[in-house]
Amino acid sequence: MPKVEIGSITMQLNRKTIKNLHISVLPPEGRVRVSAPESMTETAIRMAVISRIPWIKKQQRDFAKQPRQSDREMISGESHYLWGRHYRLNLIERSGKHEIKLGRGRLHLYVNTATTLENKALVLSSYYRDVLKARISELLPVWEEKIGVTAADWGVKKMKTKWGSCNAQAKRIWLNLELAKKPPECLEYILVHELVHLLERNHNDRFKAHMDKLLPDWRERRDLLNRMPLAHNNWIY
Repeated sequence: MPKVEIGSITMQLNRKTIKNLHISVLPPEGRVRVSAPESMTETAIRMAVISRIPWIKKQQRDFAKQPRQSDREMISGESHYLWGRHYRLNLIERSGKHEIKLGRGRLHLYVNTATTLENKALVLSSYYRDVLKARISELLPVWEEKIGVTAADWGVKKMKTKWGSCNAQAKRIWLNLELAKKPPECLEYILVHELVHLLERNHNDRFKAHMDKLLPDWRERRDLLNRMPLAHNNWIY
């Protein structure tokens, strides 16, 4: 993906078969990505980006202010999040299957002696995946009925730059594994957001009108999600 510099801003330019130009500022460091129509000249792209520089810099400042969690060592006493709540990790080495149990404000991680850091992290990742899928399974049919759409398929995966995605043609949605660490209302917001894309592909006024009707406080939920601590880049899960 080619890079274009405008003053102090370096942007990644991606030309697509689309009608309108889209500018994204991506976490955690505020990287700028521009998706532009194939027929749009570089001069026109530059002018469009220049007009949005104040907004771009504000987004980058907001990302810089967000708290970040340190690298995870998977040791007792370490802080982890589940559904927006802070838990201390309690590492218990024993024989038997690897598992996570929640109790008394702690995440109890049961592993065999000499289990590697990577495998401990994978156990926690699997736990997050299970609880997230269980919550989605409860929410999805409720919102499909309210919105009047049906997702043909859905899944959970780790995503670096998005909380969710929707392939409107295939009617398939993906949700970010990290949502298991955020407040439940944030998951619901992202789920509704992606389902609404089955009605309207673009983030235009029609899309926002659907969101306003279905989830009047969606902007507050979005802001809450963006205020939560960012995961460390070196996290395995």
